[in-house]
Amino acid sequence: MQRLLAPDGCPWDREQDELSLRKYVLEEACEVIDAIDAGDAELLCEELGDLSLQVAFLAELGRRRGHFGPDDVMHAICEKLVRRHPHVFGDGEATTPGQVESTWERIKQQEKGRRGLLDRVPRSLPALLRATQTSAKAAQVGFDWPSVEGARAKVLEELGEVDAAVAESTERVHEEFGDLLFAMVNWARHLGIEPEAALRSACDKFRDRFEYVERAVHDEHGGWPQDERGKPTTGVPLATLDAHWDAAKEGK
Repeated sequence: MQRLLAPDGCPWDREQDELSLRKYVLEEACEVIDAIDAGDAELLCEELGDLSLQVAFLAELGRRRGHFGPDDVMHAICEKLVRRHPHVFGDGEATTPGQVESTWERIKQQEKGRRGLLDRVPRSLPALLRATQTSAKAAQVGFDWPSVEGARAKVLEELGEVDAAVAESTERVHEEFGDLLFAMVNWARHLGIEPEAALRSACDKFRDRFEYVERAVHDEHGGWPQDERGKPTTGVPLATLDAHWDAAKEGK
């Protein structure tokens, strides 16, 4: 990275800053997750390298600004791991994962000082994951529906408010739809469902079935109709697409 950021280094790298690299950190982290889900060790090794590059890149930018460097980053995390594992590096005791988590949170609170409960949920998390963690944090102190029935009733209430906003054609549709999604996350938590995993599974299922539809369209029509720019567009009757979809659902 020092060579790439040198005056005679790479023009693209030298133009980057923390903000421009932000999206790559998220993308590379997601690709690591994909490799884990795929159970592909070789791919995981590659993706971990790509994610590590972002760490090295940002740390080197920190060094150039005189704030910190790669060694500081590694030194800080090592010190943190030692502090928060007194049962390993000190005279603390913890024999279960739950005890370890409790110790970690207690020490973290001591380090960070008094903070709002929701300050611990990063704002930059993907919205569905942020909603899950936000509702879970609030539930820790009892701000929660006492039963799954209450959480479900809230979903129906929010759905009614979305319908009302749509009927009125107001700008509240955006807000009310967000409230509905948040209520769905709460309901999922009460059901013991991880919303992120559930939606990911739904996306995978939709993709598999749509790929069946796409193959059928290719076999029968030679592919999707195209517009003047050569991009896929409408033209295959919806009834035909629905029939292929039903066949995909039946496993044909």
